[in-house]
Amino acid sequence: MTLILRRVKPADAAAIAEQFGDPDVYGGTLQLPFASEEMWAQRIAGMNPPAPGSNELVLAAVLNDKPVGLAGLHPVGPSVRRRHAMGLGVTVAKAAQGQGVGNALMTALLDYADNWAQVLRIELTVYHDNTRAIRLYGRHGFEHEGRLKAYALRNGVYEDVLTMARLHPRQPLVSAA
Repeated sequence: MTLILRRVKPADAAAIAEQFGDPDVYGGTLQLPFASEEMWAQRIAGMNPPAPGSNELVLAAVLNDKPVGLAGLHPVGPSVRRRHAMGLGVTVAKAAQGQGVGNALMTALLDYADNWAQVLRIELTVYHDNTRAIRLYGRHGFEHEGRLKAYALRNGVYEDVLTMARLHPRQPLVSAA
């Protein structure tokens, strides 16, 4: 099986809605249950093509012609003073977890951020008990910055999240030419 990474496209909406229909997947995100194909189609259509000047990127990980993972870098807000920062989110279908899908998505997004998109800082939040994701982020250079108490409602309980971030691993260079 060959894993293919590419930009997400509207035709992926059904597979993404199915992925987010799994409580084990949406329970690790801020998404709500009962995601619809139509909702995902609209969200994806709003990202394609990207707005002029946008460095936002959302990738799909595809196995056997079916998306099994989704990861994105998103602007953290409209402030000019925060243009150097992006938010990161990653999800992998339960059946594809532990097979390197998350690692491949992270590697691709970080290459894009570091070498093409002028990103200095990447931020994320992760549920405090999502040890698999915390390990993945740590392997890619993310460091713990804090804990946000009662951050999000999950299964009827207000849960804490950890904040993590990664700074560009090397000072951006200016060509001597």
